[in-house]
Amino acid sequence: MRRILFVDDEQPILDGLRRVLSVQQMQWETAFAPSGEAALAILESSQFDVIVSDMRMPGMDGAALLKEVRERHPDVVRIVLTGLTELSATLRAVPVAHQFLLKPCDAGTLRVAVDRACSLQSILTSETLSRMVGGLGELPSAPRVYGALTLALKDPEAPLERIGSIVEQDVAISAKVLQLVNSAFFGLARSVNSVSDAVVYLGVNILESLVIKAEAFRVFRPGDRVQGFSIDEFDAHSHFTARIARTLSQPKYLSDSAVVGALLHDIGKLVLATRVPKRFAEALRTAKERELPLHRVEAEIFGVTHAEIGAYLLSLWGLPTFVTEAVAHHHDPARVPHQTFDAVTAVYVANLLAHEVSQSPADLPSEPLDEPLLSSLGAADQLPLWKQSARQTAQELAQASHALG
Repeated sequence: MRRILFVDDEQPILDGLRRVLSVQQMQWETAFAPSGEAALAILESSQFDVIVSDMRMPGMDGAALLKEVRERHPDVVRIVLTGLTELSATLRAVPVAHQFLLKPCDAGTLRVAVDRACSLQSILTSETLSRMVGGLGELPSAPRVYGALTLALKDPEAPLERIGSIVEQDVAISAKVLQLVNSAFFGLARSVNSVSDAVVYLGVNILESLVIKAEAFRVFRPGDRVQGFSIDEFDAHSHFTARIARTLSQPKYLSDSAVVGALLHDIGKLVLATRVPKRFAEALRTAKERELPLHRVEAEIFGVTHAEIGAYLLSLWGLPTFVTEAVAHHHDPARVPHQTFDAVTAVYVANLLAHEVSQSPADLPSEPLDEPLLSSLGAADQLPLWKQSARQTAQELAQASHALG
């Protein structure tokens, strides 16, 4: 049974939560605190799995509270409740919250958020993953440019020139940013020659993911050739998957998370190819010989997959939960509950369509698309259009590549 602590300074809100959550009394044990200070005192005396805090409270607000919880009780899942008028203030909670929920929040929405956040937390803290990552050696900390970029983006008034100047500190990352914004990925009518202009077209979320991806390529670049694994094909697949993810029908805030998740979804493969190249080559060879999806063979050999390893690295580097979650579940979206077609399902669909459409000789077998899942989310009727769009995208990328060649 999960133990969940709810925090709000308004007693009527806490009373309403008690009533709404009465249906969960068989699955959840709940406690309620009227302030951040009271919540911290409760956490010191008793163990909880989840804390759900209101954002706007006098004294210690939700962002400050969850920051303290992260430092004192890092295993506790952190969820913030916020109103539409508080969204700008809620940006302060981005680095410390696992999930964000808009008020008013019904029991079903809250249940899904708690289950999903706990599922991700259980993956990232599993003993099997810890042993595997420990065997890989110490993973590098987040890149310096990403850290500086994150700090700058906490200021909603930060000018684009300032953000661009941070990226320009790293020549390799600047080159990657300009390469992408001028590629067929965006299909702009004119060339973009400055990083500051690129930021306008890319958006800060995709910019952050490019910084992470460029650093991952620098840190995790196999010294020896891994049979069956190509860095160039890996990079092309990541960009193709992200391009497809952009076309899937989603709200803007989910679309950005899906594109970032798609760009980074296979980053765990880089870790394996660099740190355990012989065993990774064995997994690739076995998957091809047995005609099995790679992640199934990885689970047999390593006990975890590149999806979980990638999610672990991204969580270590402080990427948002929406992105980390999409990476962790991009092969098995059905293992977490869904209410709508979201970033997790978008990256899952985009990845499978990218493999299906590319038909590269190096591609390993994929599992069939989970159409019952898409039907349950009201998205199955979109699948033919998505496939057609993916084929068109592949043709556009091929034509652009031919023109450049």
